[in-house]
Amino acid sequence: MPDILQDLGYLALGSRLKRLAERMQAEATQIFEQNSFLTQPSHFPLLAALDRYGPLTVSEAVNALGVSQPAVTRTLVGLIDMGLVDTTVSDTDRRQKTISLTEAGTAAVARMKRDVWPHVARAAAEMAAGPDASLLDQITRIEAALDERSLVARAMNGHALIEYSDDLAGAFHDINAEWISEMFTLEPNDIAILSNPRELIIEKGGTILFVSTGGLGIVGTCALMPVKDGHFELTKMGVLKSARGRKSGEFLLAKALERARTMEMNSLYLLTNRKCAAAIHLYEKLGFEHDAGMLATYGQRYDRCDVAMSYPFDALTA
Repeated sequence: MPDILQDLGYLALGSRLKRLAERMQAEATQIFEQNSFLTQPSHFPLLAALDRYGPLTVSEAVNALGVSQPAVTRTLVGLIDMGLVDTTVSDTDRRQKTISLTEAGTAAVARMKRDVWPHVARAAAEMAAGPDASLLDQITRIEAALDERSLVARAMNGHALIEYSDDLAGAFHDINAEWISEMFTLEPNDIAILSNPRELIIEKGGTILFVSTGGLGIVGTCALMPVKDGHFELTKMGVLKSARGRKSGEFLLAKALERARTMEMNSLYLLTNRKCAAAIHLYEKLGFEHDAGMLATYGQRYDRCDVAMSYPFDALTA
């Protein structure tokens, strides 16, 4: 079937970009609806700007978004009606209103950043990936990718990596408490780490990562925790029982190893139990090796530990 906008080339560039934008925004709306968000694509830039830059005056929002003041005002009215933003009048210039996220707005944006935005970004990047080409060829590539598989389908499947933030401390605790309690008993060391992830991991130079799986949100986590003298433990890795079988754990472990290669460490090991056969198989698949020396050195940290594995140093520094 002929496509007049494609046939007209650069003459129809504006119309073609508008068509592509409307198509992607319509699919993004479906993704938000499936995740129980009532916001529209037109609301997204202002919410993102307030999240990134903090409270903004209307004039500052106009400059940040690159749109007209009436457009900002229309968006603002909709977000106020939903209870996501509020405005205050400046004490020094009563003509200026300052826009800020409400408590509900802050919580909604936090959930969008965890459960929706990373997947939409990943899906869009996937469709745009390819060799360098002219702008028209790039647009054609994105349109063809949309025809082949919608933005909704791409975003609602697959995985995205999420960095630790304090609002995810509860997820870090709950995901790990689920699998540990299912198979073993929470030990004092578990409770200490799960209750104080920032203090015991982040502030000591470690990192905590999460995997968000399309349509399910945050489903798994793991940590790279400093122990001493450049030794790190891959620890507190788990995936929610309801999300198993979707390779979320494999994605997360691969990303954790990528991160480990960027960090200054002398060794990376993990402690587990032979009952965790599926996990051990995954560790072996991605390069970990059984290590009796690490078991003797660190295994006493957990009563349940009867297996220790380490990641080859040359692979770690490659």
